[in-house]
Amino acid sequence: MQAVILAAGSSKRFWPLAEGEHKTLFKIMGKSIIQWTIESLKKSGIKEIIIIQSLKKDIENELGDGSRFGVNIKYEIQKKAKGGGEAVLLAREHIKNNFFVLNANHFDAEKIIPLIIKKQKESKSDMILVGRKTGIPWNYGILKLKDDKVLEVVEKPKKGKEPSDIKVIGIYYLPKEFFSYHDRVEKNNDSLEDTINLFASEKEAEVVLTNLDIPSLKHPWDLLKTIRMILDSKIKKAKISPKAKISPKATIKGKVIIEDGVKIYENAVINGPCYIGKNVIIGNNSIVRNFTNLEGDVLVGANAEVARCNLQAGVHMHSGFLGDSFIGRGSKIGAGIVSANVRIDRGGIQSVIRENKVDTGQKSFGLAMGQKSFLGINVSTMPGIFIGSNCVVGPGSVVKENIKSNMIYYTEHKNIIKKNKKQ
Repeated sequence: MQAVILAAGSSKRFWPLAEGEHKTLFKIMGKSIIQWTIESLKKSGIKEIIIIQSLKKDIENELGDGSRFGVNIKYEIQKKAKGGGEAVLLAREHIKNNFFVLNANHFDAEKIIPLIIKKQKESKSDMILVGRKTGIPWNYGILKLKDDKVLEVVEKPKKGKEPSDIKVIGIYYLPKEFFSYHDRVEKNNDSLEDTINLFASEKEAEVVLTNLDIPSLKHPWDLLKTIRMILDSKIKKAKISPKAKISPKATIKGKVIIEDGVKIYENAVINGPCYIGKNVIIGNNSIVRNFTNLEGDVLVGANAEVARCNLQAGVHMHSGFLGDSFIGRGSKIGAGIVSANVRIDRGGIQSVIRENKVDTGQKSFGLAMGQKSFLGINVSTMPGIFIGSNCVVGPGSVVKENIKSNMIYYTEHKNIIKKNKKQ
């Protein structure tokens, strides 16, 4: 069996966490999200993988030929984002028979692919889509169905005009004929759906339904669910390296993985599920709790609280509170940080994405910050704030708006000062 992974998108909506690289290179438990997907495909019996990537080749540089994961990876480049159909078309010369197509964040593929294989054996259909019920069908590609037969994929139907409440999730089983059918449709961003619709009108396509909660990965806050699902499913029991140094006065509860070289000092408390990567230091009296992921060489100083956060490699923070937040590689956070992660009225949190205010659907969401940014002492951030890469935020500043990358931001006599670092 073969699988095509679509990973050529620009990840612009994932700013600032994917600046300069694909969003699925973000790491959880020491592995990139796309690596979790590859390992999941291997568990499903799929070892021949074609990855469609961008001109940056960042995924190829990270994964190589796949041999260290026990798979064989080939790469094709999509120079411009022209939709999923055009991306799949790039794999044409590698495909030998019917094949799977999936988005790069399907770390749960081993739970879905067996359902597809079972359905294919029963129905003998060469095209199988995966669907799941949704209460907001106007936001998705929705299936028009007759029993289990797919008649059409309707992209983002108008309210009241939905053909069903079954949305398409990003895993497909396609025939090798897909390519000749794709040759017959107009080349645009919807050519994948148009090709599926053409095939379904002339031959037969079926749907298999799942109740699995499949997380999307469009925006930074989507990581809240992704991290929770990965830590919940991958950490089966507590595992503490004998090469870690843990004070007898520290407290460790629940499912916690602690890697080599970790140092945990007196009166620190860790409540799992949590992942503590190699050479992490957790200072005196600090609390690390539920669904926190600390990558290698992270420092959590004394008297800090970190809850439901992901700190990428080399992040340093001192005292203060980080909640429901994501911090990029190599960033430094001064003492006294407070990331507000809920609204005072406990309402839904909104964030600004590409100049537009977007409802995150979250009641708890703190800060998303890019790589190699620096926060001075006693900085406070409001819920749902984004800070770009390579920024400096001055001490005592209250951040109420997004800060673009490469900026200096501070408050002076109640005035907000913003400067480009290159000025």
